[in-house]
Amino acid sequence: MDIPFHKMQGIGNDFIVVEERACPGEDLSALAVALCARRFSIGSDGLLVIDRTENADLGMRMFNPDGTPDFCGNGLRCVARYGADVMGLGPGPLTIATASGIRTARVAADGSGLVETDMQPPDFRPDRIPMDVPDDRAVDYPLTIDGETLTVTSLSTGTAHTVIFVEALPDDEPFRKLSALIADHPLYPLRTSVLWTRVEGADRLSLRIWERGIGETLGCGTGACAAMAAARVRGCVDADVIVGSPGGELQISWDGGTAMTQAGPAAYVYDGIVRR
Repeated sequence: MDIPFHKMQGIGNDFIVVEERACPGEDLSALAVALCARRFSIGSDGLLVIDRTENADLGMRMFNPDGTPDFCGNGLRCVARYGADVMGLGPGPLTIATASGIRTARVAADGSGLVETDMQPPDFRPDRIPMDVPDDRAVDYPLTIDGETLTVTSLSTGTAHTVIFVEALPDDEPFRKLSALIADHPLYPLRTSVLWTRVEGADRLSLRIWERGIGETLGCGTGACAAMAAARVRGCVDADVIVGSPGGELQISWDGGTAMTQAGPAAYVYDGIVRR
């Protein structure tokens, strides 16, 4: 079977985008494992599967390279642009049914590739992350890893994130070692992504990112939202923040209420056909 696909990326977070109708009967988790393997296949940080649904303009499912289902903010922007351009739905607003509920997206009509989406507001309740702790909120929690106690804040922005505030972003060795241990810590039954976060000012954060099911990535939309929210509840940042990561920048807005938005690029890389 030949499956048409588009390769897309948002701040360096890259995806294989397919329409579900093009791969009938496929085990989508297995397809993600096969296609996302770098050097052995197309290679990407995830597989985005788009379908039509009755309760929204589009449906979106995201699978990590290890086949686990997840939700992704950068992927959401890519799906919105694909729907607007390739599927002819126009700049919107578009509604997209996701694992994080129905999200609304607006694609810039000038062809710049900029997309703004609403996001799930941050949820610090441990049972919603999930995180196995008795506290009402997992804010500034002392987590012991490899004999070292780190102060972490865990939350969900549609997927689990753990934020660690640091004076300087970590070097490769401690970043890889500690991030992997935190991501698979038994307190997180579904694992967690890890966001090492430096506060640059009241309107800017810098991240180094380890995503569950992937490893280090150049960007993470839900992670940028999580880092901003964690900094906001600590009183470190204002309601509008630029969040930078190695792949680029996102504008995150949250006033502490129920409305959170992200804005940033969604770009096409190439398209092709994969033979199964």
